[in-house]
Amino acid sequence: MSRTLQLILVFIAPLAVLAAAFAVSGVWPVRAGGYDYVIRFDLPGVNAPIDLPRVDGPPDASRPLVVIDPGHGGFDPGAGAGALKEKAVALQIALALREKLLASGGLRVALTRDTDRFIALADRPDIARRLNADLFVSIHADSAEADSARGASVYVLSEKGSSQAAERFAERENGADRVNGVKLSKTSAQVGAILLDLSQRGAQARSTQVATLLLRELGDAGVGMHRDRPEAAALAVLKAPDMPSILFETGYINNPDDAQALGSKQGQQVLAEAGAKAIRAYFARNPGG
Repeated sequence: MSRTLQLILVFIAPLAVLAAAFAVSGVWPVRAGGYDYVIRFDLPGVNAPIDLPRVDGPPDASRPLVVIDPGHGGFDPGAGAGALKEKAVALQIALALREKLLASGGLRVALTRDTDRFIALADRPDIARRLNADLFVSIHADSAEADSARGASVYVLSEKGSSQAAERFAERENGADRVNGVKLSKTSAQVGAILLDLSQRGAQARSTQVATLLLRELGDAGVGMHRDRPEAAALAVLKAPDMPSILFETGYINNPDDAQALGSKQGQQVLAEAGAKAIRAYFARNPGG
């Protein structure tokens, strides 16, 4: 047999085997571990609202509802120092706060997320709004270039930041739904241009009241304070002007002392207890929500 014929047989033989297999079974054989089927499913539309979380507490819609929003999540870790990530700290404090609020009775509680998953900024206050929440509390951990910055602070919504630091903070947090500078969701011009007019000032005043109560409880608990008064910032996550909303910065995650407290169960419990006391005091003063 000539060498040319041998080469032709080498190439033709595998094809002949495949053809025979197809003739017998009617399907082409697949590689080991491969699949001979396709799964198809529908993806939600871009503008489809996110599913609402469960509401815990008394099955009575007249009871005040608190929506707790652990910041960041999923592929967005937020600020971090080594293995300690803002998304995990925020979730752990939020879970502890929910537990303490439910233990006291009388309040209903929902979390925007109770696992490590990403939720776009625009969806967070929208969840609270769709649930007709009486209070929205977003929980975060701060960071700064210098590790000397430390302490907790509380923010409320304002068209303009109350300080240059507040404006820089708002710019950083409002970019949380970007990855490598690419925007993942678009906030409508209407929401982005919200002004605090007369119809919204009632909610704004109550937001400041909650923030002031929280700062008082944090001070009484011995928590170090970065600001001893509520800060105002144009934060996208707080742009739900029809309900009281605050952003609780629990401390500076890149400060060694703050990081030790934020990463410990004891420190998280102290922060959660201060938050629970402030929220209970707020609803005692505003029983109608």
